[in-house]
Amino acid sequence: MGATMTITRATGHYVHKGDGLYLQFDRLFHAPIEDVWYSLTNPTAMLAWIGTYTGNPSTGAVRFRMSSEDAEWQNTSILECDAPHGFHADIGEGDDAVRVFCHLREAGGMTTLTLGQRLRSPADATSIGPGWDYFLDRLAAARSGSGMPEWSAYDPGLVDTYRSLHVPAAAQAPDAAGGR
Repeated sequence: MGATMTITRATGHYVHKGDGLYLQFDRLFHAPIEDVWYSLTNPTAMLAWIGTYTGNPSTGAVRFRMSSEDAEWQNTSILECDAPHGFHADIGEGDDAVRVFCHLREAGGMTTLTLGQRLRSPADATSIGPGWDYFLDRLAAARSGSGMPEWSAYDPGLVDTYRSLHVPAAAQAPDAAGGR
């Protein structure tokens, strides 16, 4: 019998927010919101799918390290946290900081995770998209106890899909007079 083949697909889409263009992803888990929050925020649980952190998040700052080879510790600022509903954080410092957010919503015994990363340029989606699809699929695998996905299915597999994503026009807020 041959190995089971997992179909990998691009799930990210662009969203304009007040502070820029984001690549956003949604995942649905058959679990209470607190369980999904634990997987996203407990440093030991995080080791199973993305990395870990040291420090006390209640101070507003931790040091985060991804589980990939040669990953370095990065100072991380927790900009906003509303446990267990979500957080906003800057990973890294200065011009190199990466803005991410996670929002969780529970209904009917299921929790929806919405994760986004702010882009410096739409071209960044070719690396960020496959990366988040990979890590979010690892999160799902860690939570279900199934086998971990292989990176080679995401890059180069999803790069062209993210390269061809349509960037929507940014909505313009009306000025004080009600015009554009």
